[in-house]
Amino acid sequence: MKRICLAALLCVFPLMAQAEQVGEVGVDWTGNDIIIDAVADPKVEGVTCHVAYFDRGLIDRLSKGNWFEDPSNASIACRQTGPITIGDIDRSDEGEDVFRTSRSIVFKSLRVKRIFDEENQTLIYLVHAQQVADGSAKLAISTVPLYGSGAD
Repeated sequence: MKRICLAALLCVFPLMAQAEQVGEVGVDWTGNDIIIDAVADPKVEGVTCHVAYFDRGLIDRLSKGNWFEDPSNASIACRQTGPITIGDIDRSDEGEDVFRTSRSIVFKSLRVKRIFDEENQTLIYLVHAQQVADGSAKLAISTVPLYGSGAD
């Protein structure tokens, strides 16, 4: 049964990049941390993004009453980390999700989206929160220039 559920999820949510935690910085005594994840783009070999986001501690959750949700704030920096090879990527203006993780039980996710600016030969990576209602304007972008990399 678990395999059937996993197969169904993979059809609905295609495979995306896996994040590897590479840093954790404690910011206060209540257990709040800043987490830094490395995310290799699964369709663009040679590009890695580092995403930093706030992770609320248990004491902060209990004291503020909003137990099941983390803030939408995030930062991103993407760089060439090897020879760039572009696979079968979405080249539309909307781009495609590279990575996403839940920021609440149901209603909010943190997403990294890739958009290919073909005219300027640049990959744009956007990190933002997506919510069912009350969308957030908190976002950050990073770019990886392809000029001279031999990628197309």
